[in-house]
Order: sequence, then structure tokens, then C-alpha cells
Amino acid sequence: MTISIVAVGKIKEKYMTQAINDYVKRLGRYGKVEIVEVNEETSVEKEGENLLNRIPKGSYVIVLDLYGKEIDSVEFAQVFEKAQINGYSRFSFVIGGSEGISDEVRKQADMLLCLSKMTFTHQMARLIILEQIYRAMKINNNEPYHK
Repeated sequence: MTISIVAVGKIKEKYMTQAINDYVKRLGRYGKVEIVEVNEETSVEKEGENLLNRIPKGSYVIVLDLYGKEIDSVEFAQVFEKAQINGYSRFSFVIGGSEGISDEVRKQADMLLCLSKMTFTHQMARLIILEQIYRAMKINNNEPYHK
């Protein structure tokens, strides 16, 4: 399995980078994880174009979006399971910048996912989705993980 986090912007805070790297390391036992960063732009459309150009071909594309579906961790684990049954081994998670995500990116999504009705910085969203991916892997492999 290969997981790509395709995100606008760079992580500047050391503590955030350390936390993200911890989850990337933990996920290493389940497959390859890559972080792909695109530059912040003056328009959502330009950011969207840059994001679309960096999504690996053949990916099951999950776009983090305020208007996406809210699901719990078990349902999220099932998303991986069902996609794998349908032949996907590559997953790409797309995280927009501070102004959101373009309609063009939404159209390319296999799933629109809302992390919460609350708003998070795109840096926090990156950490949260990595933790949830890790939790999903633990669930799907019947391994214990704190609740």
C-alpha cells in the first residue's frame, strides 16, 4: 500500500513536523507514506491545479473538505478495506490551503471527507488524517490501539 498526503503549504513548526514524522514512521509497517507539498498560491484554482498535478495516477483520492462526509474511525477503516477489494493499493489524501479546495479538485475525488465541523489549520489536518490512517490500519489488522 502507498499513501500520499498531497497538501498545500509547508509545515513550519518543529513540534508539528515531529508529530507528523512519528505517524509516517508508524505507518511504515503497513506500506509507504509520502508527503507531497505544493506551494501556496494567490488563488484556490491555481492551488487546485498544482494539487491535481501531484496526485499519483491510479490513486483512490480522498479530498478533505468542509462539505464532505463525516464518518467515524471504524467507517474510515472500511473505506480502505472496500477500496482495496476494488483493486486500489494507492491512496491519496488531498489537503487544500487556508482558502479551501477548488471545485476541480472536488470533481476528481473518489470521496470527500470532512474531519469535523470545526475548522483546523491545514497543518493540523495533516496530523489528524495521518493519525486516523494509522488508526484505520490498526483496526483493519485487528491490532490494539487506544480508544
